[in-house]
Amino acid sequence: MQFQPHEIKGLIECIPTKFADERGHFYESYNKTLFTANGIPHDFVQDNYSWSKKDVIRGLHFQYEPNGQGKLVRCMTGKVMDVVVDIRKDSPTFGQHAKFILDSAIGNMLFVPVGFAHGFVALEETIFVYKCTDFWNKGAESGILYNDPALNIDWGIDNPIVSEKDLILPTLSELR
Repeated sequence: MQFQPHEIKGLIECIPTKFADERGHFYESYNKTLFTANGIPHDFVQDNYSWSKKDVIRGLHFQYEPNGQGKLVRCMTGKVMDVVVDIRKDSPTFGQHAKFILDSAIGNMLFVPVGFAHGFVALEETIFVYKCTDFWNKGAESGILYNDPALNIDWGIDNPIVSEKDLILPTLSELR
């Protein structure tokens, strides 16, 4: 497995080594010892699953401390453009975003630490899965409006499918 830290501190892309033959392929998607040695020493306590049609945007979601969630995200099937926004107020990259293409054909994953809002747009029909470092807590959940003008995120689509819940999220400047 290759671990590629991003210029925004804490983000790490994980690219597995695939072993393929005429039957298909195999790869190890998680190994606690290997992940710990490469800067991801977290215990994951919850796995989540979503299925999305092409052009669905989910996010940008996070949980407030003390219930912040680190996430290890990937596609089981399909492909997404994954977007994260640094919301760590003491960070030199506060308010900056990064984008990653996560593709089930590659098997790449992204570790998103606590302190980031997370979302994605499905580039095709996709099953998206992720491990979390803390449990979901309704009282701690929040997010940022996906099309916040201050973030200027180019989602790459003209007519996204967005839930009513995500359409009323606050902007970055409105967060508490």
